[in-house]
Amino acid sequence: MSFFEVVFYAFSALMVVSALGVVSAKNPVHSALFLVLTFFATSAIWLLLEAEFLAITLVLVYVGAVMVLFLFVVMMLDINIASMRAGVMRYAPFGVAIAILLIVQMIIVVGPEQFGLDVFALPEPKAADYSNTKMLGRVLYTDYVYAFELASVILLVAIIAAITLTMRRRPNTRHQNPGQQMRVLKEDRLRIVKMKTEDRQ
Repeated sequence: MSFFEVVFYAFSALMVVSALGVVSAKNPVHSALFLVLTFFATSAIWLLLEAEFLAITLVLVYVGAVMVLFLFVVMMLDINIASMRAGVMRYAPFGVAIAILLIVQMIIVVGPEQFGLDVFALPEPKAADYSNTKMLGRVLYTDYVYAFELASVILLVAIIAAITLTMRRRPNTRHQNPGQQMRVLKEDRLRIVKMKTEDRQ
């Protein structure tokens, strides 16, 4: 077994274990941290495939920005973990059936008969002046421009949904109204009272 295969299988095993940790962790914050580890392992595999731009983008965008947004949303939603765990066992058989179905589909699609070094040879090493960023941009903005625009609209909807969830008013919580704060006049904040002086001698 070559060094390339050893590194590939090591990061693949790390990615699978961390992905299982995402769905099995009881704390949402721990799930988000496991997802960060999954992204790091995926970026390492992309580096092995000479996709440096995708690997760096995954770390910078998803780990550096999206996961921070996930953590803020998880903490601001104030999720009741006890109530979420109450219905887990009721839907556990359905979840196990879906997981088995997905595993069977993955084996059929990427099994040894359709996927592997015996079927697909290793990609040829590129020259030193080769830029996969340039090639990716050329394909992305020509052949897949409509899919790219659709993905941007979906992300915009997700941002609006996250803002809507965080700005909802919950009972027994204090909130501020910026509009009322801006309409406050000086007379409403400060009142000058004139009093006569008293001689206490």
